[in-house]
Amino acid sequence: MTDAPDERRTKVLVLNSGSSSIKFELFGMDPLARLAEGLVERIGASDVRDHREGFERVLRAIAGSGSLRDASELFGIGHRVVHGGEAFRGAVRIDPGVVEAIRSLIPLAPLHNPANLEGIEVALRLAPRVPQVAVFDTAFHQTAPPRAFRYALPREHYTVHRVRRYGFHGTSHAYVARRAAEMAGLPAASLNLVTLHLGNGASAAAIRGGICIDTSMGMTPLEGLVMGTRCGDLDPSVPYYLSRATGRPAQEVERILNEESGLKGLCGAADMRDVRRMEADGDPDAALALEMYAYRVRKYIGAYFAALGRVDAVVFTAGVGENDAGIRARACEGLSPLGISLDEGRNRSGSREARAIHREGAPVRVFVIPTDEELEIARQTVSCLGQEGGQPRSREP
Repeated sequence: MTDAPDERRTKVLVLNSGSSSIKFELFGMDPLARLAEGLVERIGASDVRDHREGFERVLRAIAGSGSLRDASELFGIGHRVVHGGEAFRGAVRIDPGVVEAIRSLIPLAPLHNPANLEGIEVALRLAPRVPQVAVFDTAFHQTAPPRAFRYALPREHYTVHRVRRYGFHGTSHAYVARRAAEMAGLPAASLNLVTLHLGNGASAAAIRGGICIDTSMGMTPLEGLVMGTRCGDLDPSVPYYLSRATGRPAQEVERILNEESGLKGLCGAADMRDVRRMEADGDPDAALALEMYAYRVRKYIGAYFAALGRVDAVVFTAGVGENDAGIRARACEGLSPLGISLDEGRNRSGSREARAIHREGAPVRVFVIPTDEELEIARQTVSCLGQEGGQPRSREP
């Protein structure tokens, strides 16, 4: 079998394998268009024994939709992988070396990479003749310079233990940056952007000419903005103090910072819609949570103006960024000296489409762009397999 596309191999399958689920989407090519999607859950339970059975159910579900007869129609399979470390700066064709590299990065993402890897290994066994590609959440941010990704720690902690800022949500930031250039009618290489992925997890990125130069998440997704259950930026001494003050072990404090903090820690609700309702009912803790959330976003917008020197557009995306006009307004409040000024009507229009929400004539465009990480994975899969006749893209150490 050859890896080049023909009239039969015209579809791309995107897989996001979790520890107990497989999310899937099937795309047609030329142009990329979504044909089918779904979710296999409860893997490891009695109804779905393991990832092998889960993947078989994926293929049956797609076949049952009439969108795919069998794997011979697939040009490629794209896999979401959370952590690529410094080994991967872009999507790569999966081979044994890539599999082992992903395995070696498990200590950096112990909750995600094992499940991602299991999905890859099962797909390789059950569809061995289909080229497969790994697309990494961290890859987009690997263009950041050392001044942005290094921490001020002894050098051996970076060289030996790989402690540095990696960043996450990379496929989302890459997708909306490309869409922003299309909406502006300008080449991506000419634009400086601040992109804001605001959901239960939240991150900001500074993008110069299509290249990420800084991002808010760090070695883990805990750093940066206030999130649904994560605290974001924090004095590094706080976890040690809490451990001593409460007598709780480090692992429990780490769990609190990741699962009991952020909006949930501030007001008891992690979902922004619930926080909004609580604020409307007069809850002062919810009001403070919203104020802190927007203030942190506004601080990062200002910081990335300084890092970029010039900003052409600010982009809001993900669940909160796309749907919460109030958060967008608060995040941009007081930034008119930087050229950011929202049109209230546009901002509150309620549209679900990609759109501009800045005032006419404002120096800085402001866009709301619904993210589509699966489409971006499909696009990167096609691009990767199209290079060098479908051969693997080289990895940078």
